[in-house]
Amino acid sequence: MIPSQLAIVRRRKKRQIELLLLFMVVNNIVTIMYLVMCMMGVIVYEIERPRYSKSEKKHLRQKHLDSLIKDSDIVCKSELCVNRRTFYVLCEMVRDVGGLNGTRNMSLEEIVAMFFGESVSRNFHRCLLAVLKIHTHLLKKPTPITEDCEVDRWNNCLGALDDTHISVHVPSEDRARYQTRKGSIAMNVLGVCNPNLEFIYVQPGWERSAHDGRVLRDAITRPNGLKVPLGSYYLVDAGYTNCEGFLAPYRGHRYHLKEWGDRQPISAEEYFNMKHSKASNVIERCFGLLKGRWGILRTPFFFPICTHRRIVQACVLLHNLNRKHMPTNYTMYWDSDSEEGESDDEGLDDEVELITQIVTTDTWTTYRNNLAQNMFNNWRLRHSSQT
Repeated sequence: MIPSQLAIVRRRKKRQIELLLLFMVVNNIVTIMYLVMCMMGVIVYEIERPRYSKSEKKHLRQKHLDSLIKDSDIVCKSELCVNRRTFYVLCEMVRDVGGLNGTRNMSLEEIVAMFFGESVSRNFHRCLLAVLKIHTHLLKKPTPITEDCEVDRWNNCLGALDDTHISVHVPSEDRARYQTRKGSIAMNVLGVCNPNLEFIYVQPGWERSAHDGRVLRDAITRPNGLKVPLGSYYLVDAGYTNCEGFLAPYRGHRYHLKEWGDRQPISAEEYFNMKHSKASNVIERCFGLLKGRWGILRTPFFFPICTHRRIVQACVLLHNLNRKHMPTNYTMYWDSDSEEGESDDEGLDDEVELITQIVTTDTWTTYRNNLAQNMFNNWRLRHSSQT
């Protein structure tokens, strides 16, 4: 390379280096000016920020709390997911039954209000344990449907059960067991409800990979688990075994309501599945209301699995409390113009013989076949008389 070309290359490299240095200097100056302005903003904020004493802070917190729980039900339901009456009922229950009391710096009402909106404080866990202690007052006792009901009603049925998934965070070594088919991490929650969309029993904590039958078998064998007396049953979907105490639909026939459209059933099995799908859908509606109301069930928090279980159980109890004190126009899942009377004192007798195993029997299969045939015959009789 001739000397003139070398000189041109050197000048070009020198110019590039100068431009790079200039860019670095300008970038550093802008960064320093931004940091100085941020610091000046913080200083001005600290200077102009009002200073409150401890008593003044407590007064402001109480004023904000009053705006939530005393002004209107609209604000209370928007911020706390309960109306004012339900809020005060819960405060009385966690105080009298759960043993929760206010502290020197925080009232009981404020602790309960923070429980609905904050999940990181020490008072959250105190209130969580207090809510769990009132489960005997909020979990509904199952009452079988009486035999003197109208046609197409489920005699001796206690309700419906199914499982759902709640997103959780687990240690890396447990992720494979809790991983769903879609790749998310979730735990299995078994839920049991009555026709009025009230939970009877809930068992959270099983990994997603656990089979439905295994979870149900564990539930009925626990000392304080799901109790199913002989002669009564729950409606279950096709993922469970059709056995005594658990009435499942026929496999290989149309089942889900969206599969029917305007088509009429042509056999007893199809009609039974159609009515079964409509009746057992109550548990899906229960899960939908539960997740729709409590956002903590839709977003996983960094809690241990045991805390996740407690949160699910507490949300179920609060759901039942809302159903009792915030009634809606939801109808019962069976087709009828009349409703069954309820009483908190009614329920299963402790001395009744219970189902403790999941075993398919010819007797139960015959019972389902006879029930399906009777329902289908009654429907055809009514259908022919109308036409």
